Amino acid sequence: MRRIAVYCGSSPGLDERFSTAAVELGTALARRGIGLVYGGGNVGLMGLVADAAIAGGGEVIGVITASMHERKARMAELADGVVVLPGGFGTLDEVFEMLTWTQLGLQATPIAFYDVGGFWSPLLAALDGMVSAGFLRPQHRALARSSADLEEAIDLALVPLPAGVHKWADRDRA
Repeated sequence: MRRIAVYCGSSPGLDERFSTAAVELGTALARRGIGLVYGGGNVGLMGLVADAAIAGGGEVIGVITASMHERKARMAELADGVVVLPGGFGTLDEVFEMLTWTQLGLQATPIAFYDVGGFWSPLLAALDGMVSAGFLRPQHRALARSSADLEEAIDLALVPLPAGVHKWADRDRA
């Protein structure tokens, strides 16, 4: 069975679209036979996506460990891809560690930001600015896929990454 890890807020946020998106994501994963891997909480967007997946008869794996590092590593082991819903520092911590691990060649997990209501647009623009300023290679920027469409975000999280993405330290060989 394929599984997607979902990183998202432990709060529902202030925009009702975020809660709606979490429910729709959990429902869509169950409908498509894709298992959900998430941080194990029953509050905020985390709880909503898990409850919706369960209600749809989907596989749901909540990961709770002694440390955030262990949790992130275990979630990465269990998932084939990642969808990122709106969230705060914890969400950013999770997704940026996964992006860094992929950049360094420690894993090859596809990641898709589900850009609900343009929530992730400023962050994605900042990533583009990092490329323009020479701090991020374009092929590494491309690791942070995004879509405002739910089904496309799920699909992007399941499309394998291209081979041959070198870490920044290898720039002279690129």
